[in-house]
Amino acid sequence: MAPRLFSCFGRRSSDSKHDEKMTADLTTEEQRRGGPVVVELFSSQGCATSPEAELLFSRLGRGDFNLDVPLVLLAYHVDYWDYMGWKDPFGSSQWTVRQKAYVEALKLDTMFTPQIVVQGRAQCVANVEEALLSCIASASRVPAPTFQVKFLKPTPDSLQVSLTGALRTKVDHEGANVMVALYECGLVTDCPNGANKGRVLANDYVVRRLEKLCSVKDISAKKTLSGIVNFPLWDGFNAAKCGVALLVENNSHHILGSQNIRLPDNL
Repeated sequence: MAPRLFSCFGRRSSDSKHDEKMTADLTTEEQRRGGPVVVELFSSQGCATSPEAELLFSRLGRGDFNLDVPLVLLAYHVDYWDYMGWKDPFGSSQWTVRQKAYVEALKLDTMFTPQIVVQGRAQCVANVEEALLSCIASASRVPAPTFQVKFLKPTPDSLQVSLTGALRTKVDHEGANVMVALYECGLVTDCPNGANKGRVLANDYVVRRLEKLCSVKDISAKKTLSGIVNFPLWDGFNAAKCGVALLVENNSHHILGSQNIRLPDNL
């Protein structure tokens, strides 16, 4: 893809089997008020202004801003800055395609990093703290799905996730996809080349896998759904650093529901 299509925005600165059931980390009060707000970061280790955004994103996860809303945080590393001298080890054309879909749905002129998309409906430059917090504060909330989850690790390099529950949101004739993301925190990379040459880069909530559980259409909020997704695992997979998020999204990637799921510590 031609470099002129993209921009780097912002201020430069930041053999055994295991089987266990888990449920969402949602209190009754959170479910009454609405489910989490989905905050998606599009970033790259090849973008000079992304490290500052990554720091803000990590602070969101630590609760530094005392936001009165639970969050689902997902960071997608795009690959269109790889030509600049450093190939992002977490970058993927799959995430570039996802960002492009948001650019089209939100009627933007260009793709850029670092970018935040909130609930699939609003966006801002990711390293501007005021804009980021405002975008989250103004986001509409929807009921959280109530899926129970069963994890099975049939081989050392695979993870099977079985889910059963209700979306708690009616889906009309336009339909929706139920997606499951596997993400990793606590990643540290020495960057010897590219725009961030000589820096040590820290990344959290990095999406490593994204799979479709099912597609639905014309179903009630209470209808029980079930399905299985299988994730191939990477070298060095550590369940203690990972989490799973369930997203219900329509064809425009508007979020119709989301759920955070913890992995068992001894997976």
